[in-house]
Amino acid sequence: MDFRIRSIDFTAAGREIVRTRDVSTPVVAVGRAASNTIHLPDLAVEQEHLRITPTSSGILALEAVGTLGFTLDGRQVMSASVDPAKGAEVGLGSYRLSIGLEDDGLPVITVRQRADDLGEGKDRLRGFSLVSALPGKRAMAWAGLLAILVAFLAVPIWSSLSRTIVDPDIDGSGAVQMDASWSSGPLSSVHHGLEDNCEACHVAPFQPVQDATCISCHEGISDHAEDPRMALGRPAHSGSDALLWDVAQAFNKPGPGACSTCHTEHEGEGRMEPTAQAFCSDCHNTLDARLTDTALGNARDFGTLHPEFKVAVLPHQGATSAVRTSLTDNPLDWNGLRFPHDVHLDRTSGVTRMAQRLGRSAGYGAALECSTCHTPTADGTRFLPVDMEADCEACHSLVYDQVGTTFRSLSHGNVDQVEADLLAADRSPRRPVTTGRQRPGDFAEGGIYYGNFSRVSPSVLRSTAMGQDGLCGECHLPGNAAGRALSVAPVTQRSRYMLNGWFDHQAHEQEDCTSCHAAEDSDAASDLLLPNLASCQTCHEGEAAREAEVPSGCAMCHSYHPPAQGILAAPRRVGQAGTDRSQRGLTSTASRSARP
Repeated sequence: MDFRIRSIDFTAAGREIVRTRDVSTPVVAVGRAASNTIHLPDLAVEQEHLRITPTSSGILALEAVGTLGFTLDGRQVMSASVDPAKGAEVGLGSYRLSIGLEDDGLPVITVRQRADDLGEGKDRLRGFSLVSALPGKRAMAWAGLLAILVAFLAVPIWSSLSRTIVDPDIDGSGAVQMDASWSSGPLSSVHHGLEDNCEACHVAPFQPVQDATCISCHEGISDHAEDPRMALGRPAHSGSDALLWDVAQAFNKPGPGACSTCHTEHEGEGRMEPTAQAFCSDCHNTLDARLTDTALGNARDFGTLHPEFKVAVLPHQGATSAVRTSLTDNPLDWNGLRFPHDVHLDRTSGVTRMAQRLGRSAGYGAALECSTCHTPTADGTRFLPVDMEADCEACHSLVYDQVGTTFRSLSHGNVDQVEADLLAADRSPRRPVTTGRQRPGDFAEGGIYYGNFSRVSPSVLRSTAMGQDGLCGECHLPGNAAGRALSVAPVTQRSRYMLNGWFDHQAHEQEDCTSCHAAEDSDAASDLLLPNLASCQTCHEGEAAREAEVPSGCAMCHSYHPPAQGILAAPRRVGQAGTDRSQRGLTSTASRSARP
């Protein structure tokens, strides 16, 4: 049905403004929402307050949508019927809707706002008002602006310029007054103690935080690379980026490559968010084009462009220095041991049977698992070195003599002590194990079941110890003899193979060991049982990968600042303190490096 909507407004001078429009709609909606047919911007009016619906007889049905109702000719109602030919007035808040019929027979709804009381009532109330005692609006506005400038600009600047300059101190209190009003947001948890000490970082007024200020507290931080190499490796800015940096540096903003370029504060409480992947890929995506002598491969995204992992290994038997080698070359790691993982993990081998016979009282009783020998560190990140006495000696005994009911064992890990013990035993008179009686038949000497139960001579034991089936050589590779009967290659149990990245075993505890490490098929300790790049990419892809199980940015595995003092292992997680230095070393050799 067609309606004519007429709105009547008034200018400040009292002149009437009339706007008329014709609408064709089955229902006229009236309310505060702008989507209504008739929009009434009054808080006393509901979002959709009233619906006007024409009937077949020409009568208009009025129905309140909410609970407030409306007035019809002064009466409060929830619904009503109005004949446009007779007319009616509907009240909604401060608005009045006059319903009538135009000369051309079209229903018309005239909307006007109720005029303020400009008569005697207002004059009577003016005597109780402070309007006459206060300055005008313009004067009040200027006074308010002046108060804001003094409190929030002049006072902080004056107190900053007049304060005593001291070194930044996270435990100190701020000397600048009203500086909290300039804060753009709360600080992260690591800098939370500086909330009331803005000048600890913002040393000069209206100047961005400088690198020197950051380094005054973070003294031990290391550079990502040497400054000349960083400058050469960073791509040059162009176009609008170059213009923006020129403007920023005109206002003393440090960078690019400054601390504040990556570490942005006032972004909210909690842990400071790691740097976006783009910060790294800006340089590393095409790094070889600027650093033609670099050994680093280009990297843009872990799922689409990332070099194969490089690992630190001892490349040949007798090597003393680790060499970083790509996993694409299938490198070996000569760690000084002979250890077949497949035999120990085979559920039908003699090793398994021995473990079952030893029983649960010795910590066994079932087939060997990876966790039988590999014990995680306290933080769950890596694993403790395998210990001969705790993890191996239950099966690989070093007992070499018996005195009464006491068994004598060789001292594992001390080659000099082992030789001394064997030499001392070789000088002692020894009683034969058996008597002079002979066993008959097939059990006699030369028979098929004959067994020699005589004692092993210590001198023979020394000469055969490093053989592949000898007491020591069963597990250890021979070292440089240099005239000694016993010489054992140093044992290197490496805690970190990937020196420029971080891996957390605790974060992968839902996985089986063999899903990443093919130990069940390894028959030599020199096999490098590490997953390659493609194996990790089955779960991890780039920062923006939508189908990846774990979207992974650069900061998940890499630290921008390599640890200082020659410790090459990255910190556990970006934004957290590194673990104990002894746990972050390259190897776990210590006194075990010479153990047989």
